[in-house]
This record gives sequence, C-alpha cells and structure tokens, in this order.
Amino acid sequence: MKVKEVMERAGISETGRAIAYLKDGLEEMNMISETHIMTTRIDINENQRYYDVPFNAIKITSIRCKNHLNTKDEYRRIPRMIGEPYTEDADQELI
Repeated sequence: MKVKEVMERAGISETGRAIAYLKDGLEEMNMISETHIMTTRIDINENQRYYDVPFNAIKITSIRCKNHLNTKDEYRRIPRMIGEPYTEDADQELI
C-alpha cells in the first residue's frame, strides 16, 4: 500500500503528517515484535553502580552475568526487581 492510499483511507490531506504517523506506527511495531535485537557486552567494574546504556536502545530484554549463582562459567539471567528494595540504598545519587 502506498502513502497516498493510506492518506485517502485515513482522511489525511497533509503528506508530512501521514508520513510521520506511518513512521511512528512502524517504530511501535518494531518495539512489540523485537525484530532487530542486538547484543551489547559491557564490562562490570568494581565499585561502579551506574553504566551508560547505548543511545539506540529501545528496550532491554535481558541482562546476563557470568558466574551468577553458579561456578560453571555460565551466563545466567539476573532477575528484574519489582518494587522497593528491602535494604536501604547507600548510593542514592540521581543521574
């Protein structure tokens, strides 16, 4: 289907607005369907809590750590924390 056909069906007369809507819709479909998944490796440093996330990251699907809850040199998933932490956080800096 061409842009002109979409414009006629949606009743939009401005081409720029129609193209913007189409791009927004394609980006939302990409977020839901996870078609372009990239793996990025970031080294963990001692006494560092915050790390830079790549600018083009839309959604983080999984974080894995080597030797997490095992001694077999396997990468295991780190579970996501839901809710407030039970212990007080000493590193309360805002980014």
